[in-house]
Amino acid sequence: MFITLEGPDGSGKSTQAALLAERLRECGLSVLLTREPGGTELGEALRKILLNPDKELAVMTEVLLMAADRAQHVEEVIKPALQNNMIVICDRYIDSSLAYQGFGLLGDISKVLAINEVAIGGLWPNLTLLLDVEPKVGLARHAMASNVSGSAPGLDRIERRELSFHQRVRKGYHSLQRIYGERFYTIDTTDLKTDIVAQQAWEVVVRRFCIPECTSKTYLKEGEGHEIDHCHSAGSGC
Repeated sequence: MFITLEGPDGSGKSTQAALLAERLRECGLSVLLTREPGGTELGEALRKILLNPDKELAVMTEVLLMAADRAQHVEEVIKPALQNNMIVICDRYIDSSLAYQGFGLLGDISKVLAINEVAIGGLWPNLTLLLDVEPKVGLARHAMASNVSGSAPGLDRIERRELSFHQRVRKGYHSLQRIYGERFYTIDTTDLKTDIVAQQAWEVVVRRFCIPECTSKTYLKEGEGHEIDHCHSAGSGC
């Protein structure tokens, strides 16, 4: 199964992707956790270019570099893992390009979709968890995390764009949910604690893929780590 996590900046995608991967592993399942841009040696090099706040990129340059990263990622990492019967969890995928470069920059997804359909070669996610957040809240979370840790990077090139851009991105994600409703599930993270979001995401995955009954202890790393409820899954949806 191929699961992607999407959402505006600061919605908690990376944290939730890691928690979901850990919980699935504790249930005895083989999991690959990856991300975009990045996920390959080439992808990490492209990530540095794409997110560097000192770089100015034309819109179509950004679109094509994102697609190039994705094409390499699919062929080198995602497809082989799926062929080896692994669960793949990806922090951002094609919907990020549709939301950010399509709706956010171009105001239309047709060009971005055409380019990325070639890049992914028909490999769409089985499930997309959309973690929704109001842009002001999400960007403030990111800035706060950077200040508290002292080691986290500041806002990258895309995160530094005007608030109206991030609002278009969020509306774009809502449009994608309407277009691809069968694979989307949305969790509004604006007022929810990390463990509550993690539990809701877990319950969606269990229902969708009929995860066998297991017992799992997943601890969060927010100050004093605390335990997510044990998973006793499967149930009536399978």
